[in-house]
Amino acid sequence: MTDLSNLLRPDNGQSARSIHLVDAAGFEGWLTAQPESVRLLVAAQKFRGKPHEHAVLPEDGGQNRAAQDWSIVAGVASVSQLGPWCLARLAEQLPEGSYRLAEGDPGEAALGWVTAHYRFDRYRKDEATPGPRVLLSREVARIEPTVRLAEATALVRDMVNTPAADMGPPDLEAAAQAVAQAFGATVTVTRGDALEQGYPMVHAVGKAAHRTFAPRLIELEWGDPRHPRVAIIGKGVCFDSGGLDIKPSAGMRLMKKDMGGAAHALGLARLIMGANLPVRLHMLIPAVENAISGNAFRPGDILASRKGLTVEIGNTDAEGRLILGDALTRAGEERPELIVDFATLTGAARVAVGPDLPALFANDDALAQAVEAAGTAVDDPVWRLPLWDSYSDMLKSDVADINNAGEGGFAGAITAALFLRRFVPDGVPWVHLDTFAWRPSARPGRPKGGDALGMRAVFDMLQKRYGKR
Repeated sequence: MTDLSNLLRPDNGQSARSIHLVDAAGFEGWLTAQPESVRLLVAAQKFRGKPHEHAVLPEDGGQNRAAQDWSIVAGVASVSQLGPWCLARLAEQLPEGSYRLAEGDPGEAALGWVTAHYRFDRYRKDEATPGPRVLLSREVARIEPTVRLAEATALVRDMVNTPAADMGPPDLEAAAQAVAQAFGATVTVTRGDALEQGYPMVHAVGKAAHRTFAPRLIELEWGDPRHPRVAIIGKGVCFDSGGLDIKPSAGMRLMKKDMGGAAHALGLARLIMGANLPVRLHMLIPAVENAISGNAFRPGDILASRKGLTVEIGNTDAEGRLILGDALTRAGEERPELIVDFATLTGAARVAVGPDLPALFANDDALAQAVEAAGTAVDDPVWRLPLWDSYSDMLKSDVADINNAGEGGFAGAITAALFLRRFVPDGVPWVHLDTFAWRPSARPGRPKGGDALGMRAVFDMLQKRYGKR
C-alpha cells in the first residue's frame, strides 16, 4: 500500500513553500492587489482562479528568479469552505517538497492532498513515482484522523484493484488477520464441513471454486463486550462468473471488484478501531468465488439457509444476497444495536443512481437520515431508495420460502434489499449500501479504479452516534 503516513505534518515553522488560495469571487480583487510583474505571470499561465487551477509565482514579485523563492496561487470553489478534494489536483501536480497554506489551515482539504499520492503499483515496480509533497498544518489534532481516513481509503482501493488470482478468499482472510493484528482484535474463520452445516448458502455459492479458493466465513471481533455491539458485514465475492447463469465477457471484466463490500467492511473496521470508538465491533465477511464446475449450484436448486428459510435459485448470478443472508443471520444472533452491510450487489443500483452514489436502504428512518447527513457533511454522498413492501411479491416462490431473483427485471436493487431484509432480525436497525466500489474515470485525488464509496459517510455517522460516550 502507498505510504501515506508522513504526508501531513505539524507546522512548526519549518521551511516550506506557500500556497495562496483564491476563488472566482475574490480573484479580481486579489489580482488587482498584485504588482504588475505578478499580474503578467498570472496572465501568461492563464490562471483565472477557477477550481483546480494554479500558477507559480516568485515570492518577491519577480525580482529574484532563484528556484527556492517561488510560491503557488491555487483556485478553489470557496476560500471560506474548503472541501476534501479542493487541493487534490494541486498535490498531484506539484514537485516534491513541503508546503503550507499562506492563510489558514487545510481542514477537510488535507484528505484529498494525502489521497492524491495514492498509486496502485503492485504490478508495475519500474514505474517512476513523484516524490512526496508534504503539507504542513497547525491543526495538529486533525492530522492523525485524516491520515487514518486516507489509509483506510487506500486499503479499499488496493483490495479492489487487485485481480482475483491474488485476492481470493484466503487473501481476504489474510487481510482481515493483518487488520486484526494491528489493533489487537481476534479473527475466527469457519470453513469446510462446519461452513456447510452452519452457513449453507455461503457454502453453496462457493463450493464450485478450486480448493485453494474454498469458501469461508471470516469474523473479526474487537472492543469491550460492555459497549454497544455493532455489526459490519461486507460481501466478499472475490470473482463472479455468474455461475451457471454465466455473465457475458463484458459483464465479467470488472468482477474482480465484487469483493468491494468486504474491502469497505475492512476499511471501516480499521477506522473504528483506530479511533477507539466505544463499541463492540463484529465484522463479518462471507468470502467465496462464484465459479463454474460440476458441483456448482444450479438454477432451480433450493438452498437451506442459516436462518431456516428455504431459497429457490432463480438465477445463480444473484449470489451476493445469498452469502449476505447467512452473514446477516449470524450477526443477528449476537443481538447487535446496529447492522451495516456493504455490497457491490446490483447493476440496477448503478442504472438508478450511477457510479458515484451508493444506493442506501434502511429499515430505520432516523438511521437512514443520519447516514445521508453524514455523507453530505464529509462529501461522501449516498442516495436512499425505498424498501418498497409491495415488491416483495416479486420474490415469491412456488416451491420454497423465497426466490433469490425477482421476476420481470423490475426494481432490481430494491428486490435485492428486500431479500436481505428477510434475514435481518426484527427490531434491529439495519442499513444496506449497494456500492459500486469503482471509479470509471479519474477525479482529483481519486484515480480510476477501486474506491471507497460510502465508507466515510458511515464512519462519520458512527462517530456522531458513539464517539461521545
